[in-house]
Amino acid sequence: MSRYLSELSVFWSNVVERITLFDIIDILIVAFLVYQLLVLTRQTRANQVLKGIGIVFVAYWVSDQLGFTVLKWILAYVMESGAVVLVILFQPELRRALEQIGRRTKIERMPDLKTQPEIDRMIEEIVRGMVNLSRRKVGVLIVVEHKTGLADIIETGTLLDSMISAALIENIFEPNTPLHDGAVVVRGTRIVAAGCFLPLTEENSISKQLGTRHRAALGVTENADCVSLIVSEETGTISVAKGGRLTRHLDAEALATVLHSIYEPDKEPSLLTQFPILKKWRMKK
Repeated sequence: MSRYLSELSVFWSNVVERITLFDIIDILIVAFLVYQLLVLTRQTRANQVLKGIGIVFVAYWVSDQLGFTVLKWILAYVMESGAVVLVILFQPELRRALEQIGRRTKIERMPDLKTQPEIDRMIEEIVRGMVNLSRRKVGVLIVVEHKTGLADIIETGTLLDSMISAALIENIFEPNTPLHDGAVVVRGTRIVAAGCFLPLTEENSISKQLGTRHRAALGVTENADCVSLIVSEETGTISVAKGGRLTRHLDAEALATVLHSIYEPDKEPSLLTQFPILKKWRMKK
């Protein structure tokens, strides 16, 4: 017992008593970065890779304790090249993290909007078009650009630069028309492109009932601060994706609230604040 007390005393004097304020700040920063890494990779394939890396570290420590020279040498070689391996394995996650950091440091605003009546008219047209298509169970995917530019996505579609109207939205997504399969990108109060291709989400916990349209809607919001509006072709359900999260089963009023929160963020509270019942439909990342 005295031996353990002596070792504890030595540990306390060598570690705890020598900790400075800067050491505490350093530890907190590292803990925060580790936490953000875990949040970023939660429920993705990268999370399984992290578990594998943890097992390698444990195996290295066990082989060192047991004196397994060959196994220790192999694991040490793997760990020495770990930086390159991590960059290759976590390329999508690293890109997403850097995009989020850059997004938070941007000071640009949304594209210049027109008067309040025009904004109200635009929101009314979008809601009317999506509700009409929802009743007919016609698939819809609309991406509303925010601070992060979507020029690379716009280039994959057909440029329109048209005024938003319910008739135009219904015509674009009418089955068997040239542009109905892609996504519509809205910038400000205008439709800038249609038939655009979006990146699919790598989320593994998405319901099997959701198809490619919902996966594309989630994928684009994981890499940008845009908002995706979706109508399911199978059920006619209206959904909204933002920040890699999906809110389903919206009606016309809830959809209008979402659009107002985009174009008038200082005036409108969040969707989930006004409609608590929608929380159960929220699919966490």
